[in-house]
Amino acid sequence: MTSGSVQGTVDPRFAGARAAFEANLASGADVGASFCVTQDGETLVDLWGGYADPHLTRAWDRDTIVNVYSTTKTMTALCALILADRGELDFAAPVARYWPEFAAGGKDAITVGQLMAHSAGMSAWREPVSNDDLYDWEKVVDLLAAQAPLWEPGTQPGYHAITQGYLVGEVVRRITGRSLGTFFRQEVAEPLGADFHIGLPASEDDRVAELIPLPPGQAIGDNTQSEIQNLTFNNPGVDVAATRTRAWRGAEIPAAGGTGNARSVAEIHMILANGGVAKGRRFLSEAGCRKALELQIEGTDLVLGAPARFGLGFGLAGGIVPLPNPNTIFWGGYGGSLVIIDMDARTTIAFAMNKMASTTTGDMRALGLAMASWQALGVV
Repeated sequence: MTSGSVQGTVDPRFAGARAAFEANLASGADVGASFCVTQDGETLVDLWGGYADPHLTRAWDRDTIVNVYSTTKTMTALCALILADRGELDFAAPVARYWPEFAAGGKDAITVGQLMAHSAGMSAWREPVSNDDLYDWEKVVDLLAAQAPLWEPGTQPGYHAITQGYLVGEVVRRITGRSLGTFFRQEVAEPLGADFHIGLPASEDDRVAELIPLPPGQAIGDNTQSEIQNLTFNNPGVDVAATRTRAWRGAEIPAAGGTGNARSVAEIHMILANGGVAKGRRFLSEAGCRKALELQIEGTDLVLGAPARFGLGFGLAGGIVPLPNPNTIFWGGYGGSLVIIDMDARTTIAFAMNKMASTTTGDMRALGLAMASWQALGVV
């Protein structure tokens, strides 16, 4: 058996966060995980440990990466914020300005901001879609362009679990001529030297940790109540085993298919935490970063069934996750990954793991680590 002990670096103030991280692994709450905290562009915590596979044969190393499901959405949102800051994208404009075919089915007035805030009424496909269809960009975006909304756009949030990445990604593609994964790689990941991928090269497969799915009955989509929930979670259903395939890893699925670790997630979102600058390079203006904080919609989410407050691409304080500072944005991924971007404290907190829990917005593993980190920073 390969050692899976906790490794990394920790600012002395964060001893409590390290202890919580070690306790999660020791108790079996986590099998393998990574955790990172930055402030003012400095990485204060960078921890990893445990095992990258359910059989405990492969250690979770410094450069282990994992599918983070919907934490990927934060990268897609960042790309859109960059384009808006450059004046190439207007969140208040109709989607059809950039993507004319999208006007079909009574969608001519849906705005890009509504795509970003999960309020466009497009949380699922009406036509049956298979998991293999998720790898066919043209097919899935054409289906979305042709269909009518599932509810009146702009009236209520309804989490666009898989569709949001294709919707925002197609707007990015129409504006730039580049796929979302290519734009992200060229404009964000490569300039920062960040190990996050929307479309993972085959050369990196041996570094990917295996997600450990939930038991039957606890998985997302197992207990849906409404037609909207059923379509969103079960057309197609979430197949965790697919994340182990080359097809999934290589595809650009910008709402759920990103591969990275806590370090890369936290260091990329230093951009938003630090007023647009990370590692000495400016990516956005400060005003461009703060666009993400602008409330677009709030209310009971038709898909998540919980109170939600959405800005442009992120959840806002006062919604599903308790946050100590008001100018904070966040989102997480199915199973437990999470990123919190606190613009008041100029801090990012990120967590990525392989043992999945029944959550899309973080559970007590990540939130406990966040609380310990806020205590270390004097925020709470």
